Amino acid sequence: MIEKNTPAFYAASFALCLAAVFVFANLHMLQPLLPLLSREFQLTALQTSWSYAIGTLALGLSLLVYGALSDAYGRRTLLLWSLGGMALSTLALTQVESYHSLLLLRALQGFCLGGLPAIAIAYMGEEFSKTAMVVAVGYYISANSLGGISGRLLSGWFAEMNHWQWVFWPMGLGSVLCTYLVWRYLPKSSHFQKQPFQLKQAMSDNWFHLRQKTLLLTYLIGGLNFFIFLNQYTFVAFRLSDTPYLLSSGWIGLLFMTYLTGTLGSALSGKVGQQIHPALGMALGIVIMMLGTALTLLQELPWIVAGFFISAFGFFLCHSLASAWVNQQAVKAKASASALYLVFYYLGASSGGLYLSPFWQQWGWNGVVAASLLMFMLTLLLSLWLKRSAIK
Repeated sequence: MIEKNTPAFYAASFALCLAAVFVFANLHMLQPLLPLLSREFQLTALQTSWSYAIGTLALGLSLLVYGALSDAYGRRTLLLWSLGGMALSTLALTQVESYHSLLLLRALQGFCLGGLPAIAIAYMGEEFSKTAMVVAVGYYISANSLGGISGRLLSGWFAEMNHWQWVFWPMGLGSVLCTYLVWRYLPKSSHFQKQPFQLKQAMSDNWFHLRQKTLLLTYLIGGLNFFIFLNQYTFVAFRLSDTPYLLSSGWIGLLFMTYLTGTLGSALSGKVGQQIHPALGMALGIVIMMLGTALTLLQELPWIVAGFFISAFGFFLCHSLASAWVNQQAVKAKASASALYLVFYYLGASSGGLYLSPFWQQWGWNGVVAASLLMFMLTLLLSLWLKRSAIK
C-alpha cells in the first residue's frame, strides 16, 4: 500500500491532482465565453448555453460506463486513455468553424473527461493506506475546485487576447503534457482485482440504490441544487456583459473566484455533520444559498459578487454533506451509489438552463432569482423529508 509522506504518495497525489486541474479546467472553460459565443453565432442565451451544458451532460452519462469498465480493465490504463482523449478533443476544438461542430466536439470532450471522476477515488481506495487516502482525497477535491476556477479565469483572459478559438490551444497543449506526466508519475496498480463486466449486475445495483428513499432524496437534493447553482453563473454572465456593467469575458471569468468560499464550505462540512444531523446541515447550506441568491437582486456589482460568494459557501457545504451521506447510507455497491450521485449531479448541471431560460427571457435576472428560490425551496423541503426519513 502507498503510505503517507512517501515518494510514491507524493508522485501519485501529484499525478491525480494535476489530472483533476486539467479535467475540470477543460470542462468549465467555456462558461465565461458564452456571451461572446452568443454574439459570434447569433444565438439566444439558452442556445449558447448548450455548448457548455452538453459537456457536463456527456460527462455525467459517461460515469455509468467508466466505473464498470475500470473494474474490468484496470484503473490506470482507462484513466490514461480518457486523458489522451481529453487532450485530442480539446486540440480539435481549435479548428471549430460552426456551432454544430462545437457541440459535437464538446460532447466528445465531456465523455473523455468522465474518466477521472469515475476512477480516481477507486484507485486511491485500492492503492493508498487509509491514512494516506484521507489526505490524498483532500488534495484531489481541492484540485477539482482549482481546476474549475483556473479554467474559467484563463479562458476569459485568453479570449480577450485573441479569437475565442485560441483559448483551446494552451488548454489542449497543457492537456497533452498532463497526460504524459500522469503516465510518468502515477504508480501502476498493485492491488487492483479484475472483475468481469456484468451489465445485468450493474443495472441491478443502480436500481437497488434508486429504491432506497434516503439515497434517492439525496440524489435529488444534489442534482437539483447544481441544476440551479451552476446555471446561475451562466445567466449572470449575460447580465454582466450587458448594460450597465458591460464586462468583458476576462472580468466575467473573475466572478468564478467566488468558488473559493466553496472550498471553505467543503472543509467545514465535516464539523457541521458532527454537530447536527447531515440532512439538517444540507438544509442549512440551502438556506445560505437562498440568502446569497436574494442578495444578487441588488444592482451594485459588489453586492452581486458578495451574493455569489455566499451561495458558493452554502452549495459546497450541502454538496459535501450529501456526498458523504451517500457513502454512509449505501448498504452495498458503495462505488456505484456514489457514481449515481454524480450522475444526478451532472445531469442537473446540464439541464438547469432549460428551466431558468424562460424566466430569463421574460423577466431577466429577477426571473432567474425567483425561479432559483422556488427550486431551493423544493430542495429544502426534500432535505427536511430526508431528516424525517432517516430517523425512522
